[in-house]
Order: sequence, then C-alpha cells, then structure tokens
Amino acid sequence: MSEGYPTAAQKEALRLICAHGRLDTDELGAHLVRARRSSSNPGFTPAIARMAGTLTWRLHAQGFLTETGGFWSATAAGRKLISCEPT
Repeated sequence: MSEGYPTAAQKEALRLICAHGRLDTDELGAHLVRARRSSSNPGFTPAIARMAGTLTWRLHAQGFLTETGGFWSATAAGRKLISCEPT
C-alpha cells in the first residue's frame, strides 16, 4: 500500500472480485495464479495464492471490499475505483 492508495496488485484483486461478483480468498488466490505466467520455482504458486489474503485484508481496511459469509465483494467505493459495474 502506498500512501493509502491501492497498488496495482490490489486493483487486480479488486477487478477479479468485481468481475466474479464475489469470491472467497482461496478462489481469489487461484485466479491470481492463473493470471500470471507459470514459474519453475516450486514456491511460486503457494506464494501468489497466499498473497490473496494480504490483498483482501488491505482492500477491506481501505473500504473497497466487504466480507459476508466468507466471501469478498466490492463496495461502491471499490467499484468506482476500478470503474466496475455492479453485478
């Protein structure tokens, strides 16, 4: 997080959540892994998947995500940030 502004990775996570309506953290992690080129490093996939938890926590703290029943969805402020229409 830079000066309270969402990073590119946070915006990517927000776009994925907004595009799917709502995702749990594991689903978001899987989408983040698929969005990247593969790597021969055996720690690559688990590291990217773990990143989903940090991204959602920060976006939630900034008011761009809400969590209900274990699923994340974009708030009005989050949708406005990335120009995403409500689903």
